[in-house]
Amino acid sequence: MKEIKVPELAESITEGTIAEWLVKKGDRVEKGDPVVELETDKVNVEVNAEVSGVITEIVREEGDDVVVGDVIAKVSEEGEASAEPAQEEAPAAKEEAPKSEPKVEESPKTEETQTSKHDVIASPAARKRARELNIDLSAVSARDPLGRIRPEDVEAAAKGESTPKQQAQPAKQAAPKEETTEFNKPVERVKMSRRRQTIANRLVEAQQTAAMLTTFNEVDLTNVMKLRGERKDKFVEKHGVKLGFMSFFTKAVVGALKDFPLLNAEIQGNELVIKKFYDIGIAVSTEEGLVVPVVRDADRLDFAGVEREISNLGKKARDKQLGLNDLQGGTFTITNGGTFGSMLSTPILNAPQVGILGMHNIIKRAVVMPDDSIEVRPMMYLALSYDHRIVDGKDAVQFLVRVKQLLEDPYDLLLEG
Repeated sequence: MKEIKVPELAESITEGTIAEWLVKKGDRVEKGDPVVELETDKVNVEVNAEVSGVITEIVREEGDDVVVGDVIAKVSEEGEASAEPAQEEAPAAKEEAPKSEPKVEESPKTEETQTSKHDVIASPAARKRARELNIDLSAVSARDPLGRIRPEDVEAAAKGESTPKQQAQPAKQAAPKEETTEFNKPVERVKMSRRRQTIANRLVEAQQTAAMLTTFNEVDLTNVMKLRGERKDKFVEKHGVKLGFMSFFTKAVVGALKDFPLLNAEIQGNELVIKKFYDIGIAVSTEEGLVVPVVRDADRLDFAGVEREISNLGKKARDKQLGLNDLQGGTFTITNGGTFGSMLSTPILNAPQVGILGMHNIIKRAVVMPDDSIEVRPMMYLALSYDHRIVDGKDAVQFLVRVKQLLEDPYDLLLEG
């Protein structure tokens, strides 16, 4: 009998929550097969079987908190698929022999289902949704060019099928549970996910630990939009990726960080660690909360390289495929609330970083030009939150002014980038 334990996840991660079992008691697994999905404070991690055999016991259930080294399941290397359930039901079938016959017929089906399950490429979220809707993943068509099944593919397969919907409906009706509380009105209690708890704790910690201030400025994006309009078609033809706004802002931030290096530092004890590399975190909103994947060595990438990295990381975030290495070690963060319509905000530091740039929506406004004429220009408010313990207000203001200058003259930015 072999034990499946919570493996070493990463240096900074020692615990997690069992999000979903991908197998059940009696299932046969092969060495390397994913058996359970763990939710950590950063990413979801699949734990693989270290030996081939049959799952004889599920020790920890979905929703349980576990730490590295905990035993979560047991595997018999000698067992056969579905052997354990058959032994459990054998005593009840002693008196009625005919009832044991259907069990013999079900065994091949179990093996067949397990085999097809591992042949299908699907995200953990899609597997979970398929189980909820009682959908056979082998019958689901993937819209992903690589053949990976996503939750929306499962939803599409469920349309028009009455059985899964009928099975799911009672659960939905039974889910909201009214209870008398201090509000004296119906409420619904939902357990916070581990990631949401971690986000909450870190945001509070950042506000309590850092002397955080925010300074604002505005940027005229006329030339950025003009440049994008001039080069977007050729850019796509040459590089296979669109020329978006984020590459401009990323390169402008890198340029400003080189001029004001304390915004690319962190505090360790009584020392300042001033980083000579530029790993820029790009905040991405997902269903489970905000994650900040990192564009490594952004100073060494051209515009196409930055856009390609941002696109790949965004897709991985939405598909829940981010690895721990995608999220660790950023030196500065950019967050774009403008995608949701935000006009102005004060972003919270992504500790231990000491600076974060907030982008907002682009609004056409009347602007007084140097010759006193008035023109309608596409304007964006920028917000820089910084740790006043090591960054003086003067440096923070000048950093933001430098970002503004680089964005308003993007032709030089392209040349320098």
